[in-house]
Amino acid sequence: METRADFAPAAQVTDSDVVVLGAGAAGIAAALAAARGGARTTLVESGPMPGGELISGMAIDGALNARGEWILGGVGRELLAECERLGGYIGPLNDFRLIWYVCLDPEVMKLAVARTLARAGVRLLLHTCATGVSMEAGRVRALHVLNKEGRTEIRAPLFIDCSGDADIVRAAGGAVLQGGPGGELQPVSLMFRMSGVRTGPLLEFLHAHPEHFALGESEAIRQGRTDRELAQAAQAQGEPTVFLKGDGPLVSGAIARGELYPTALIMIQPTSRRRGEVCLNTTRIGGIDGTRTADLSATLAALSDQVWQCSEFMRRHVPGFEQAAYSGIASRVGVRETRRIDGHASLSQEDVLAARKREDGIGKGSHHVDIHQSGTGQVRIPVQGGGSYDIPWGCLLPKGLRNVAAAGRILSADRGAHGSARVMGPCLAMGQAVGTAAAMLRDADGDDFAALDVQALRARLRAEGAILDGTH
Repeated sequence: METRADFAPAAQVTDSDVVVLGAGAAGIAAALAAARGGARTTLVESGPMPGGELISGMAIDGALNARGEWILGGVGRELLAECERLGGYIGPLNDFRLIWYVCLDPEVMKLAVARTLARAGVRLLLHTCATGVSMEAGRVRALHVLNKEGRTEIRAPLFIDCSGDADIVRAAGGAVLQGGPGGELQPVSLMFRMSGVRTGPLLEFLHAHPEHFALGESEAIRQGRTDRELAQAAQAQGEPTVFLKGDGPLVSGAIARGELYPTALIMIQPTSRRRGEVCLNTTRIGGIDGTRTADLSATLAALSDQVWQCSEFMRRHVPGFEQAAYSGIASRVGVRETRRIDGHASLSQEDVLAARKREDGIGKGSHHVDIHQSGTGQVRIPVQGGGSYDIPWGCLLPKGLRNVAAAGRILSADRGAHGSARVMGPCLAMGQAVGTAAAMLRDADGDDFAALDVQALRARLRAEGAILDGTH
């Protein structure tokens, strides 16, 4: 007779005031804001390290607008300050193409995130997968999780979905949307780093051959300057912050020869001055649904091949990289787009491009509409005037779920707006908003996010350093 022995014993039960699922940028900010507001906060993460894309090597987009104005404050800036205290902060840089972004050392940010969560008293559960929810009277009453200790029900009055895939919302019966009209999704990527890069020769190459680089794609950045003048300004900035374009002669020639995989870009951003290290954002595989585990896992080998192929290309063809060495990859494959919620409000591409401000805004975004496509395709449309737009509170409130809020790339938005708001700056701002709201509800013995006075929330966010006013 067949016998069975399970790893997991009968389910345990624990409780919390607030449960946050997903420890990426949005989840970290949500947990910090809730815990600092006095709520007992549990942060659940399936991976081995909190941080998500914050620790991938990728710079933080959407923390400043194209005019160079900070639009991110509060918890996001506190994480950057901790990173600076530990010696891993480079700071805001202009790409002289479309945006400003904030560069940092991902290895130091790993320490900054862990230390900041611990100081705030967040209960962190790593290596822990969510498996479902318990519902009662239309409310989520518990999140079911599984780890080496077995099955656990984490009960709480308030839940925050920062899973990146709307896992709580979907499990609880909330409506979700996915991708474009035909179900198309942005490609997945794997960030990687190279050390020993010499900035001087790289920037001299930019100045001598601007035809290889993306420059001045918005008037807010171009300001009437020629490509040569923009290249000179980038050289004067003195950082390895450049963007080799896929349709430029250098990259397109390598693709045509079979020396490089089809790509729309090779984005280069500094991660460590001491190591002469940069992060490269370029790899891509299309047609992948990041919620299908086997399909996503199968991309790792091909993405790893692309990493090595690009490393060799950079050493052979790009001045400053001749002696550079491959130095690391992100801890996970990067997923840009899967599910997003159907919320009480929806951010539109028109809102983004018009830099629309709102009375119910709880955070800001400024990134261009950015929709990566398979191969060499990419949509990039700048925000009007290099400004920023407001993210409405209702975009974080799933219809039909009173005690669940959402933050991060799962916000309620059309696909164009999602292509802007999915980046780390807005995710940090959204996370702070839902975490702060949870703390306020906990103080009031409430469990309905939609019933919260949005003006009281905005006042609390301002008091805690969030930037809601005064920018273009």
